[in-house]
Amino acid sequence: MKAVVATDLSAASEATIESETCLACIGRIGIDEIHLVTVVPSNVHAGMPGIDFEERRRQALERYSRVIEDAGFDVEAHVVRGTPHRRIRGIGETIGASLTIVGSRGQSPLENRVIGSTARNLARTTVTPLLVNRIEREADDPEVLREHLFRRMLFATDFSENADHAFDSFSYLRGATKEATLVHVQTPKDPGLADDDPEDRLAEVADQLEGWGIETRTDVRQGDPADEILAAEEEYRPTTILVGSRGHSRLRRLLLGSVSEDLVAQANGNVMLVPPASV
Repeated sequence: MKAVVATDLSAASEATIESETCLACIGRIGIDEIHLVTVVPSNVHAGMPGIDFEERRRQALERYSRVIEDAGFDVEAHVVRGTPHRRIRGIGETIGASLTIVGSRGQSPLENRVIGSTARNLARTTVTPLLVNRIEREADDPEVLREHLFRRMLFATDFSENADHAFDSFSYLRGATKEATLVHVQTPKDPGLADDDPEDRLAEVADQLEGWGIETRTDVRQGDPADEILAAEEEYRPTTILVGSRGHSRLRRLLLGSVSEDLVAQANGNVMLVPPASV
């Protein structure tokens, strides 16, 4: 399996690459080839006063590549120019990536603006599973907040086809997952659930995970989905929230629903988004 790791060469995006635990987690789910991608924005030009972009980029990518190779991965570096999220997404599609990883400091608008906006734009348009790896918001030498990426998963489901597709990710995540919390938030607009008990449906999903040796709990809540999922994150402290993105129509199937966007923007820990299956 192949993964794209996007970096803008900032301290925040460097944190995942230099975390041995994070790299071990990525390897444990079957990733063996990592493509480092850094995008030079179109408005940045070589020779700009006071900044040696080319040399800084070369040294950083060489250092990152050595770290990744020492962790046992094949690695290839890509330096491209253009709009970051479009080029990252394009490389992921070209190489057939199973996962795209991007670091983000979350809600702070003044810190790490390039990779932060890239994470948001990737979240809206990704066609491969996207892991937004949360980094410390206020630190000169930041670290990842949840090193064991997939150890404690919080899976949020509305029992839709897209949610079922996201659940299928456990087929490879289970090698790194020890605990899972399954959350469903009831709303007045729940489709097709009038005759179904959500507790029973979650129990069926839990049985499958338990069969894989994953300790599982279920939680049915009522209220606003994004607010309740974030409250569940605060209560259970998962390492990563897993959620399917929702296409609103055939023409907009790559756009995320508002719940997924809210989780990317507001979650304290990591968020893994799984887009709809390709048609």
